[in-house]
Amino acid sequence: MQKRFILVTGGNRGLGLETCRQLAQSGHEVILTSRDEKKGKKLVEDLQKEGLSLHFLPLDVADVQSIASLVNQIEKRWKRLDVLINNAAIASDKESTGTPDSDREILEKTLNTNVVGAFDLCHRLAPLMKKNHYGRIVNVSSGLGQLSEPHSEFLTYSISKTALNAVTTLFAARYQGSNVLINSVCPGWVRTDMGGPSAPRSLDQGAKSIIWAATLPDGGPTGGFFRDGQPIKW
Repeated sequence: MQKRFILVTGGNRGLGLETCRQLAQSGHEVILTSRDEKKGKKLVEDLQKEGLSLHFLPLDVADVQSIASLVNQIEKRWKRLDVLINNAAIASDKESTGTPDSDREILEKTLNTNVVGAFDLCHRLAPLMKKNHYGRIVNVSSGLGQLSEPHSEFLTYSISKTALNAVTTLFAARYQGSNVLINSVCPGWVRTDMGGPSAPRSLDQGAKSIIWAATLPDGGPTGGFFRDGQPIKW
């Protein structure tokens, strides 16, 4: 197995943290990012004590300056990035008061974090991958974003994941034939802070879907939507 440099957004808890742990345990060099610098550094220090190769970089995906600073550090320190996992996301539908102004504000906040941040990172980092003739981008989506099976309970979250899937297909088309494979992954309903304790899937199960797409071999699929390594409907 060849060691890869892998960036995970929202790596300080839940699926992001489990994905970082499993990839590092497989021998990869993992960059764990989070908004909370203190917590992120502590997590990386703890994982390093287990003999794992991890680094910490602060990142707020809703802040363009934070993204620009991160990309600049990657280019200066490593001059490469092999894998980008856009995992950071929020689900703010429960904050709705039912008023148009409130719902518009929640939608804008959700899109900025779940879609605009992922778009910006793809836009800035995919060219670096293309330059090095290797790249994998995993956009962590959700079945709630499927247009084939629309859901009405979590409107803003569902809309954001549908839009994230569009980011996947459009960037995949742009980088077709460059060995930069870009896919959306639905990890399923996982027991996290967001998913809740009654979710049927463990962190390990959810992370495996993400890791499958992050470690695809050359010639693997691109521009698709997958769960457990199998294609699902948009």
